[in-house]
Amino acid sequence: MAISMYTASVPVLTQMLDSLSDVLGKAEAHATAKNIAPEVFLQSRLFPDMFALVRQVQIAADFAKGIAGRLAEAELPAYEDNEQSFADLLARIAKTKAFILSLDAAKFEGSENRDIVLRPGTPKEKKLSGHAYLLNYGLPQFFFHVTTTYAILRHNGVELGKKDYMGSY
Repeated sequence: MAISMYTASVPVLTQMLDSLSDVLGKAEAHATAKNIAPEVFLQSRLFPDMFALVRQVQIAADFAKGIAGRLAEAELPAYEDNEQSFADLLARIAKTKAFILSLDAAKFEGSENRDIVLRPGTPKEKKLSGHAYLLNYGLPQFFFHVTTTYAILRHNGVELGKKDYMGSY
């Protein structure tokens, strides 16, 4: 039995968005308990040429809405990228999850063979089948930014473990 594109995307994205929210909540609680300014975590990065935590979360949310929306042929909501606090990031994740969950599973049918056209930062286009887009591009990108957010916080002393990263499944 083949797995549907909806099942391979929406539950995975929402599970990880929930865990990302929980990780950010733990980071905020840790900052409060240790009297650390939230900006210390929000602007932290693993290496100078990498994005800070705020941008990692923004990109993770963008990939989540992009993956689901493109596969369902839905118009993607635009976000302003103006988050500056844990509350702002949690709100962005919540609206991303709400968008994903609003998509009709039937709209994903046949998306494995649908052409997905990407324009990643250059005028050049990249065309992938929905299957390749999901498994070889979208999910790996999404996981990279979720993982990097987790790593930034763990590196900065927030007590997190694999269970926090995985969330509920």
